[in-house]
Amino acid sequence: MVAPLKLGIAGLGTVGAELFRLIARQDKALAARCGRSVRVVAVTARSKAKKRGIDLRGVSWAKSPLALATDPEVDCFVELIGGADEPALSAIEAALGLGKSVVTANKALIAKHGLRLAALAEQHGGALNYEAAVGAAIPVIKTLREGLAGTEINRIYGILNGTCNYILTRMEQEGLSFDACLKDAQRLGYAEANPSFDVDGHDTAQKLSILASLAFGTKVAQNAVYVEGISSIAPEDLAAADELGYRVKLLGVAVRTKTGIEQRVHPTMVPRSSSIAQVMGVTNAVTIDGDGLTPITLVGPGAGAEATASAVIADIADVARGIRALPFGRPVAKLGTTRKAPMERHEGGYYIRLMARDLTGTAATIATRLAEQGISIESIVQRHPNGNRDAAGAAKKSSPVPVILITYATTEDAVRRALAAVQRDKVISGRPQVIRIEKN
Repeated sequence: MVAPLKLGIAGLGTVGAELFRLIARQDKALAARCGRSVRVVAVTARSKAKKRGIDLRGVSWAKSPLALATDPEVDCFVELIGGADEPALSAIEAALGLGKSVVTANKALIAKHGLRLAALAEQHGGALNYEAAVGAAIPVIKTLREGLAGTEINRIYGILNGTCNYILTRMEQEGLSFDACLKDAQRLGYAEANPSFDVDGHDTAQKLSILASLAFGTKVAQNAVYVEGISSIAPEDLAAADELGYRVKLLGVAVRTKTGIEQRVHPTMVPRSSSIAQVMGVTNAVTIDGDGLTPITLVGPGAGAEATASAVIADIADVARGIRALPFGRPVAKLGTTRKAPMERHEGGYYIRLMARDLTGTAATIATRLAEQGISIESIVQRHPNGNRDAAGAAKKSSPVPVILITYATTEDAVRRALAAVQRDKVISGRPQVIRIEKN
């Protein structure tokens, strides 16, 4: 009989405790699927006394993550502590250095130290599995690393942060402001007390950098990702998107270009008919576009204890079966390098919302500045809000009027130059709102 795979779990928060329960509940099924049983033999966490609703009788308690990682009774070290550095980093390094396999849900650590950890895994023969680090229950890591190993990927993009997708969904459906939706998301536990990491796009950027490495065979480089968040999005942008046949999503996009790999995170208008536009609430989705493929979209819960634990246990099952895939799909030494692509070179369509001053020649001035940069307009909408009309229904003088422009494909640099010139002309109030459009 094959000996059981003996696990050590570091971190017994909501995910760690759910994983423990799931392993107990799936005991016989796991043994049947993997050809051997899976046993939790040791754990560690900040508090031994905390009530977690799990039965730890017969399970050893290690004094630290490092002690757990180096315990000779542990075959596979499961890291659910979180954080980009210590104590998770040293513990994982120690486990890999001893030839043990490691399973982690730690996106921050993989984004920052994944390459050196992958090199250790290659050197000593252990597995480094991290499916839960991106998209939780969505099997996007395995899809890119194994399922599409024979496919050249041209573009990968997706909704990688449930908090932002929840906020944008509520704003669209209920006409609420960003601040109102954020407060509600915090009340419901979808957003942290300090939500900047999520709403400013950095969480998505970490995940995108990992996916780009797997998709394009490049080194993980979070600093190569251009990042914008969603705090500038207003209800009127979402209403305009709806009228124009679009929906606004915070997307992480990595695409192969003539000059290299472009990686960017920003609010994006996507056609309402697209698969990714249908993804609402806290759900995540990733679309993969490769040679010879109709784009594949994977959709599912991107966070939560049960979803994350299910991805962790899938990685554990691979270890139990003896599967040792290269962490990034190819040897670390053969991964290419990538630099931050200047957004000025980005090409595509744009949504532009301006608050135009009610002055003679304003429209002509805006049109001239766009034409000077070679920007062609696909559509233009001018609105006179009720507050800008007098009792007779005529527009009030000197009240700024919203003007919405949709451009044909152009460059980011051209848009920035044109809008800078419009601002210098003093024919608009405030800052222009610009949202990039992904047509396909």
